[in-house]
Parts: sequence; C-alpha cells; structure tokens
Amino acid sequence: MASPTPVNSQITDAITQVNVKVLGDAPAVAMGNLYLTSAQALSNAARNATNAQQNTDSTFQAATTQGMSLLFSSMAAGLTMMAAGCSIQASLLTPSTIK
Repeated sequence: MASPTPVNSQITDAITQVNVKVLGDAPAVAMGNLYLTSAQALSNAARNATNAQQNTDSTFQAATTQGMSLLFSSMAAGLTMMAAGCSIQASLLTPSTIK
C-alpha cells in the first residue's frame, strides 16, 4: 500500500466521492432505463395495432369490392334474362299466334 501523504489522501477522497456518486445515481439510472424500455414497448404495441387495423381495413375493402362485383354481375345477368324473357313473350304474342 502507498505511504500516507497529503496527495494520496486527496486521491483516495476523490475516488471515494466518485464511487459514492455512482452508487447514488444507480437507482435513478435504472428507473430511467425502465421508463425508456416501457415507452419503447408501448410505442411498438401502438404501431402494431395500427398496422393490424390497416391490414384489416384492406381485407374488408377487398371483400366489399368482391361482394359488390358479384352483386352487380348477378343483377346484370338477371336484367339480361328478364329482357330475354320479355322478348320471348313478345314473340309469342305476334299476330300469327293470336287466334
């Protein structure tokens, strides 16, 4: 061990003070790290929820588009069949067939 001199005691005091400061700051640093980690986890959860909602909206829009396409194509087919049925009925009512 070094011999006790005024310089050695000042160095020892400085190192002791630094160690006490580090030990005193440790709980605050730990809480800061905890808050930072919690905030990042919460922001990731919010981002994931937003992405999931956007993906769901895209799926719903695709399903709605497909349903409307099916509905309009069925309606057009029905109108075509109805028009064809009217022309058949009209041809049955021509003067040559009426007695």
